[in-house]
Order: sequence, then C-alpha cells, then structure tokens
Amino acid sequence: MMPYLGKSLLNAILLAAFAFAPILSAEEAPGAEMSEEQEMAIKRELSKYAVLGQQQILHLTKQATDDYSDTLTDADTNTPAAWMLLEDGTTIKRIDLDGQAENAPAQIRILMYRAALKSVARRGKIHAAAILYTGKLREGSDDEALVVEYEHRLGIAGNKVIPYLIENGKVAYSEPVTSEKPFQIFYDSKAEAESSAN
Repeated sequence: MMPYLGKSLLNAILLAAFAFAPILSAEEAPGAEMSEEQEMAIKRELSKYAVLGQQQILHLTKQATDDYSDTLTDADTNTPAAWMLLEDGTTIKRIDLDGQAENAPAQIRILMYRAALKSVARRGKIHAAAILYTGKLREGSDDEALVVEYEHRLGIAGNKVIPYLIENGKVAYSEPVTSEKPFQIFYDSKAEAESSAN
C-alpha cells in the first residue's frame, strides 16, 4: 500500500535520500558534489518508486482489460470506458459518467473521461488512470485493436495497442505494442512531470 504524498512525491523521495547523506563539514562548499554512495542511494530509492508505479499500472490495466473484454464479445457497439487506481494504491474503480455521455461519439467520450480523471487526479485522489477503447489497426482494415491509455502520478504515460480476434465467443489477444503518449491527466506536459521530480 502506498500512502498519498501529493504531487511532490519525488521531491519527498529526493529529500529523504539527502537525509542519508553525511553532514558537510564547515570547510566544504555548500554546492559540493555528491559522493558516489549518495548518488547510488538516491537511485535505489527512486527505482523502488518506479517499480511500484509500474506494478500499479500493470494491476490497473489488467483489471480494466479483464472488465472491458466482456464488452468486446457482445453485439453492442464498443464504447470507451475508464478506470482509476485510488490513493490507497490497490482499489480500482470504474468511472461512471452518469448518463452524461449516453449519445456522445467515442472521441467525445474519451475527452470526457480525460477531463473527469484530470479533475480527480489534480486533487490528489488517485495514483493512476486508464481509458480503454477499440479501433481499427489500419485504415481500410477489418483488424481491430484494443487501445489502453494509461498514466501514473509518478510520471508514467503510455498507450498499449493490443490486436484482438473474437474466436468462439472469446477474445483472443495478440502481442501488444506499447508507446509513450503525451501527459493529459496528472500533468499537462512531460516537462511538468519531470519538474515535479526536481
């Protein structure tokens, strides 16, 4: 379980890492370089949180994909859906737009989910978010793919495109392709995500 530390989580990690550093003597300059041991301690601390962030993204995207897979096999049109990982680090909740997006096209629904998730994220109520929707792999092709947009408070943002087929009423997924995506929920840009770590 990861307690909520707000937007300055990485700042807190860096400050904690500096706390392990030996106190400078009076003749050492205030801007003295860190020792190799100090740098390694900081890197170890940061890597723990990077791993935790990745584990939380995997937990969120797996549950969201499992939930969304049921909609791929029914006769209804697939509409976008969204999930969020709450600040306790384990609870996943599906976003419900309460009928606000009932007749909205898929692209508008995605924008509405991003706005709803951004509102919750900027108030520090969640650690991660995922929006799932389907689309064609290529223009003019019948091959379909599930798209998973995900973001994490620790500065992780990506898209996972997973080709799929429906075989005997079950979803068969192919190998996913993952790529970076612009920050839209926790931060407004990659630079803002990186600056929150400084």
